[in-house]
Amino acid sequence: MAMEDGGESRTGDDEDALMKEWAAMAGGDDAAAGGGDAGGGEGDAVAAEWEAMLGGSDDGGDAQPKDAARVLNQDEIDSLLGFDSDSGGGGERSGIQAILNSALVSYERLPMLEVVFDRLVRMMSTSMRNFTQDNVEVSLDNILSLRFGDYLNSIPLPAMLAVFKAEEWDNFGLLTVDSSLIYSIVDVLLGGRRGTAAMRIEGRPYTTIERNLVERLVHVVLSDLSAAFDPLSPVTFRFDRLETNPRFATISRPSNAAIVAKLRIDMDDRGGRLELLLPYATLEPVRELLLQMFMGEKFGRDSIWETHLAEELWLTEVQLKAVLDEQIMPLGEVLNWRPGSKYSLNATADSAVELRCGDFSMFRGRMGRKRQHIAIKVDEKLIGEKM
Repeated sequence: MAMEDGGESRTGDDEDALMKEWAAMAGGDDAAAGGGDAGGGEGDAVAAEWEAMLGGSDDGGDAQPKDAARVLNQDEIDSLLGFDSDSGGGGERSGIQAILNSALVSYERLPMLEVVFDRLVRMMSTSMRNFTQDNVEVSLDNILSLRFGDYLNSIPLPAMLAVFKAEEWDNFGLLTVDSSLIYSIVDVLLGGRRGTAAMRIEGRPYTTIERNLVERLVHVVLSDLSAAFDPLSPVTFRFDRLETNPRFATISRPSNAAIVAKLRIDMDDRGGRLELLLPYATLEPVRELLLQMFMGEKFGRDSIWETHLAEELWLTEVQLKAVLDEQIMPLGEVLNWRPGSKYSLNATADSAVELRCGDFSMFRGRMGRKRQHIAIKVDEKLIGEKM
């Protein structure tokens, strides 16, 4: 019985040990489960971090297509097209505008044109003082190269546009007088008091008196412009008509290039602007002269060298040929000639002999004899007739 009880107690101990082992295993599983939860928390954190990183990369991947597909704002469009307002009217264009204006010839490539306008300013200072009997100062603001259509759109209205013709060049030009100068000229010529600014009345057309006075001013300017071009090429600028609507003053195609000289005329506290437009088609007959760097330039010609070369040419030895006769015959007959063959010339002792220098006929004369030499007496001079 004792042995049985001992066996039962060992069996109970084994069961208790087995239960503890299972409990320990269960606790380990719980611990593992708890550790798994902790690891899951860390895994969730890592997964969240990776997801954030992947999301950031996705956002970064999507950012470039979004930037590429985004709509440009107005400033970027103006910069691309070259209409940036910060650059100003006189600055260099960029973008598409620079490409469009690349074919526009700059006035700086015509150096003599600046000399002509400088002479015009000096001559106008004197002629305007005589015309107005007042102290007048004329200055050249700037010279621009632009298209004719752009210039017409930029004219501030109201204004008067005088169309004139260059007789020798058979083309037209344009002279624009702004309203300030118009009223200043009227005020000065009709005895306005000094110290009072010229009154400008808006909303009415110009009167006949104003048009006649401006026409007299245009005649004075055109006369000075003709005199300014005289040392370069004589030309007469004739007044054609006076317009107040730029559409009626169209003298060239809108896309054609032109040069605009902007002049400022000051009469004490009065004055205004006067703009002179010359299309490149008008200046084409004298383009070679306007390309000169200075007045009278001969593009590298040296008068001393030319004189020396001319003197040496008179001493040059040339070879002259005396041609007794000339005949035309078939090539086959010439190829059949052999040593001893005879060929009869249609020349006699009194026949004229022609002297040639190369392929050019120089003289014609008669053959004779002087001492021990055969000589030719020149009877006629031939003006470089090429044979």
